[in-house]
Amino acid sequence: MRVRALVEHRRFNQVVIALIVINAILLGMETDPSLMAIWSGPILEADIVILGIFTVEVALRIAAHGWRFWRDPWNVFDFFVIAISLAAIGSSVAVLRALRVLRVLHLLSLVPRLRRVVQTLLHSLPGISSITLLLALLIYVFSVMATELFGREFPQWFGTIGQSMFTLFQIMTLESWSMGIVRPMMEVHPLAWAFFVPFVLVVGFAVLNLFIAVVVDSMQQMHREEQDSLDQIAEREARAERQALADDVRRLRAEIATLRAERH
Repeated sequence: MRVRALVEHRRFNQVVIALIVINAILLGMETDPSLMAIWSGPILEADIVILGIFTVEVALRIAAHGWRFWRDPWNVFDFFVIAISLAAIGSSVAVLRALRVLRVLHLLSLVPRLRRVVQTLLHSLPGISSITLLLALLIYVFSVMATELFGREFPQWFGTIGQSMFTLFQIMTLESWSMGIVRPMMEVHPLAWAFFVPFVLVVGFAVLNLFIAVVVDSMQQMHREEQDSLDQIAEREARAERQALADDVRRLRAEIATLRAERH
């Protein structure tokens, strides 16, 4: 119980959050050769010390919650992140060393608002997957058409289906699509705009905005569910208080009746 009170204390979480921020700064400093040439020793030592503190923190949480620790996906995520960081100590594998930065994501499980945002994104995955399928279908259809229409004159952009899909993905993001791709093509195909403008309107604006709509709707739905849950808890507490008050009134009446009977 003491360990549980410690790991659930607000100050404890604040200290861990501060260490996460410091660790994120240290990991960024490790990428600067000039800083590492001067401060490599203190930076690496501080990184190991902070990792040791994070390891102790996870161990305390396991000791506090027991098997219930593994039922919470956030706890499992924290354990996975710390395990990767421990495996990267002294390792020459670049992937493991790069994955140390996942320690910064430990912040997600400690800050309720960030956790709520992640839960909203996970809750909206079914809707996002449907929109992603629609987007992939539209890009494929337009890619086949673009390969047939522009593949001969512009093979660097539309020579194959793969190249066409990548080019249309770039156009979908509106990155250099007009001056970099469409206008040079219009010198050979003056009506090329009639193909790309509808693509940008349909895919670049309409379909991509559906992602935002799904996420916003999911966030509103989760807010309503959370509010309904809070209302139900408040209603149960109010009902329990009313019941306790009624019981107290009945006991008081019974005691008054007993006193009157004894007096008579």
